[in-house]
Amino acid sequence: MKIIFTINTPAQLHFYKNIIGILKNRGIEVKLIIRNYGETKILADEIISDYYIFSGKINFLHYPKDILYLLKLYKKIKPDVVIGSLIYDAIPANLLNISLITFMDSTILDKISFFLNFRFFINFTDVIITPKTIENTLGIKHLKINSYKELAYLSPNYFSPDGDIRTLLGLDRDEEYVLLRFNAFDAVHDLGIGGFRDHDKIKLVKELEKYAKVFISSEAGVPDSIKDRVLKLPKSRIHDVIYSAKMLVADTGTMVTEAACLGTPAIMFHPKVKIMGNFIELEQKYQLIFGYDSNPEFVIQKALKLIQIPNLKQEWQKRRERLLKDKIDITAFMVWFLENYPESFRMMKERPEIQERFKISTSNF
Repeated sequence: MKIIFTINTPAQLHFYKNIIGILKNRGIEVKLIIRNYGETKILADEIISDYYIFSGKINFLHYPKDILYLLKLYKKIKPDVVIGSLIYDAIPANLLNISLITFMDSTILDKISFFLNFRFFINFTDVIITPKTIENTLGIKHLKINSYKELAYLSPNYFSPDGDIRTLLGLDRDEEYVLLRFNAFDAVHDLGIGGFRDHDKIKLVKELEKYAKVFISSEAGVPDSIKDRVLKLPKSRIHDVIYSAKMLVADTGTMVTEAACLGTPAIMFHPKVKIMGNFIELEQKYQLIFGYDSNPEFVIQKALKLIQIPNLKQEWQKRRERLLKDKIDITAFMVWFLENYPESFRMMKERPEIQERFKISTSNF
């Protein structure tokens, strides 16, 4: 069996990295195609050694060239399955009669984003896998599973925090710190929305620094007055930083979910946080995050309240344990699904409860 994974974002690379490693160890030939854009390639260079490069920043005007490139590459590699997420993956696979499987966890609510990203794409896809929290039903190809993509690399089955992170950050052993994450908002699903403005970012830093050290992770530039707080660590160490932080404040979703999976309190500022399934569940059922869809001043005041609570992380670790006991090991599930495809698709349609055999092991926490 031969599988191609096309990777557009750091989040996708993190999601698939353990799946890819296990498949390779079981003798399955795996090829990676990495988008040459921003943090994706930087991270790829840190954690993997063998991949193809294509295109740059996602641009609809470049799609014909991207499709032609991938068509030639698929012909050369001759995969049995392609794992993709956009139309330029789907068209070459369809033309060559290659099965296309996609995992996505973004709710499809924005009309423009829906049309450009998925409406056409769905017609070329054989299987669409999403968390069960996604609101939309995407037809007979759709499978819903009881997990988040972030658990593929942050459950105790795969992630152990490295204790040297405080030393690398220049902190004392018990010194508390807060992580701020700012999004670039240049992806297709970000059309028409934004996050913290520069003066909000500055105020967040200045107010939180009264109580703890502040570090920034940002896809976009930050104001000059707070540039010295930007992390200077390898991208592959960000999850150690999240794990040991007292709190995360962000205007992007992936890192908020990562914080929840690691038991770190998180506040998310995003126009859609109250209507996206994963975040609704994390806030209402597990009480691991706080979501604000307007007025960044509310975010700042909530952050200042949380930072002053003693033993905050201990309480969040208990909430994290409840989450982990509920969810399945999505890495183990995806390995099983790919190894046994297409029979695994039929089994999941007939008995979706079969996924419960992949519960996260409670012996690791």
